[in-house]
Amino acid sequence: MATILRKIAEQVLSRTTFSDLAMERARDAAVDTIGCMIAGRNDESVAGLTRAFGREIARGGEARLVTGGSASSSLAALINATAAHALDFDDNFHPARAHASAVLVPALLAVLTNGEVVSGRRFLEAYLAGLEAQAAVGFGVNPSHYNRGWHATATVGSIGAAAGVARLLGAGKEAIATAMSLATSLACGPKGQFGTTAKPLHAGIAARNAVDAARMALAGMSGRPDILERRQGFLDLFGGDEANGWEGLTFGETHIIESRGLVTKRHPCCASTHRAIDALLDMKQEHALAAEDIFRIETKVGISAARNLAYPEPTDEMQARFSMQYCLAAAFLKGSLSLSDFTRQEIDRPEIRELMPRIEMQAYSAEEEKGVERLPHIVTVTMRSGHVYSKSRLHAKGSVEAPMSGQEREVKFMDCLRWANGHASKGAFQRLGALAELETLSHDNAFWNLISDGPHPERTSP
Repeated sequence: MATILRKIAEQVLSRTTFSDLAMERARDAAVDTIGCMIAGRNDESVAGLTRAFGREIARGGEARLVTGGSASSSLAALINATAAHALDFDDNFHPARAHASAVLVPALLAVLTNGEVVSGRRFLEAYLAGLEAQAAVGFGVNPSHYNRGWHATATVGSIGAAAGVARLLGAGKEAIATAMSLATSLACGPKGQFGTTAKPLHAGIAARNAVDAARMALAGMSGRPDILERRQGFLDLFGGDEANGWEGLTFGETHIIESRGLVTKRHPCCASTHRAIDALLDMKQEHALAAEDIFRIETKVGISAARNLAYPEPTDEMQARFSMQYCLAAAFLKGSLSLSDFTRQEIDRPEIRELMPRIEMQAYSAEEEKGVERLPHIVTVTMRSGHVYSKSRLHAKGSVEAPMSGQEREVKFMDCLRWANGHASKGAFQRLGALAELETLSHDNAFWNLISDGPHPERTSP
């Protein structure tokens, strides 16, 4: 029977050739995620996991940890994916409404054990399979699923990533469909956790679930192949009132990474702030705006974005990443945002706190959003002189419509390495850029040494 999961599984197996553009974008996404994973390895969310599972880590295992040492593939996926998402600097994937790569890349890395010989190209092909599966699952439930309050990174991301892991492990169509079915039973993650360490944990849980589901499927566990669309299945329980289902699901000749692409983050904070930040920085440059001359800054964003940004007066660095007021104020005053702007010391800077109360946020109405996939975010600046400036952004910097240059990607990667180690080598970025040409990615070769070796100083906020 042609269930949705079997349709997706057949698609990810039948797509055996990929364009140069698809491979290039997959490589860029993997490198960007590795940078974010390195940067996040000292975060409190990761430290909490290493404390919680210290005994298992001490015993070691077949999969490497970005924090150093090794553990089981399941635990490695949990810790490494949490690190990748810890600083909210990892990419976004609109078709799934998910942080796709923060789940996929660590999950795939976790199964690169001593017994697996995988080339860089095969790794990227599995990444592309998992990405296409995430998009297909998201097609049937989003944006209703996401707007209802589910963190699609942990739900849609887990199900789609299971397909990528299963493909990397050599699974056939039925095993891939079963892996996704089992991952559906593991899917979880409420967006109400945003602003806490549970939020990056969602990516870790999704990666762990993907690894576990793929391995269980290959070991003979079973799950319903129609669990997405059947009664009391994923759509029924998780879809929300306006989910369309998969009746219109089709797969294009070109891969989804070519037609839709990913959004590489320019700013290390919730993506719901990014278009507003970009619009405000554009206006600052165009009109030579000064903070002392501003009477009010107003933003209009999507409903889900407004709900995500729940901290108008953040008290710690995690809350600051989910505060429109903080992100706009800090970006305007500094001209950009970097990882160093999200520490306890920075969020209490008097000049930022003085500007924040002048920043307001409102959301589109449900009627305005109805039937529209994407609306622009609008920023309006009213000056004390009475002049009013306004700008809208439909796409953030880092999207395929406004891409980051290779140099900008490198600058971001260096920022990640400096945050983790206090130093950065351009050679690391260049060597990872040859990922597709590497003959083997294994548990103990130079590729993993590049990711996990080096000093890991405790990073605590002042």
